[in-house]
Amino acid sequence: MEEPIELERLLGGDERALARAISLVEDRDPRARGLIEQVFPHTGGAYRLGITGPPGVGKSTLVDRLVPGLLADHRRIGILACDPSSPFSQGALLGDRIRMRSLAREEGVFIRSMATRGALGGLARAAFEASLLLEAAGFGLIIFETVGVGQAEVEIVEAADTVIVVLTPQSGDAIQAMKAGLMEIADILVVNKADLGGADAALQNLESALSLAPREWKPPVIRAAAEKGEGIPELKRAIDRHRLYLEGGPLSERRRARLRDFLRRIIAEELERRLWEGQGPAALDRKAEELLARRASPYQMAEELLKELRLAL
Repeated sequence: MEEPIELERLLGGDERALARAISLVEDRDPRARGLIEQVFPHTGGAYRLGITGPPGVGKSTLVDRLVPGLLADHRRIGILACDPSSPFSQGALLGDRIRMRSLAREEGVFIRSMATRGALGGLARAAFEASLLLEAAGFGLIIFETVGVGQAEVEIVEAADTVIVVLTPQSGDAIQAMKAGLMEIADILVVNKADLGGADAALQNLESALSLAPREWKPPVIRAAAEKGEGIPELKRAIDRHRLYLEGGPLSERRRARLRDFLRRIIAEELERRLWEGQGPAALDRKAEELLARRASPYQMAEELLKELRLAL
């Protein structure tokens, strides 16, 4: 009868219970499903920020400087820092916690490093489930900080209401952002480390790119030097403006799309599990032998295998 007590503590905002619950989700523990089912009715009200961009642009420093100002509007803020996986333990590296050490002392701030475990886009597979647990525990603002790994960064859209893309003037980040599709998902663009030079050209390039693809919401481009605290008030105001814009109509559709994608992911994982349980692996080996002998094409073998397995949907 320990689980209901743990659930009660989680819903009461107990951070130790929350940390254990996130571990269940992150480890894909069978108990996690029941936990999510129990907390889901208690979710739906939190606002989500996504902060993404290439490695080394200062995302963690930006979060460290931004959160104290956000605490004025949100009593409790949860931060999910999705780190590269350790090649040895598959756990999350704690670099973000080290860089955000000042936030760890802020009352009302909960920081959790999560491993991507090979998931493209730097967003851990369990991050959305973890955000549901944070919501249920009473966190009104949830921040996802993702590692930048290229085009797959667009996965953050599935988890955030407002997406902030952070770049630097150096290393051609602005051009790479255009190639990677980050311009398409950005609600706010931040050119960080602007004090190091080259910021004017980067800002001009970004503004020009935005003008070529007009949207109802034009993403503002913020010049910042997070280490010095420069640009942080402007970023806070941009976040507030975007939230007001979303609450005028688009927010419901954005959240509906997020839940639709979450549901699709659950179905895809369940189908894959059913596909390969039982005789699936042995059947796959047989078909591979036939492919090796070039008796049929891979597409024909795939169709045959699907018919043989006859999934019970």
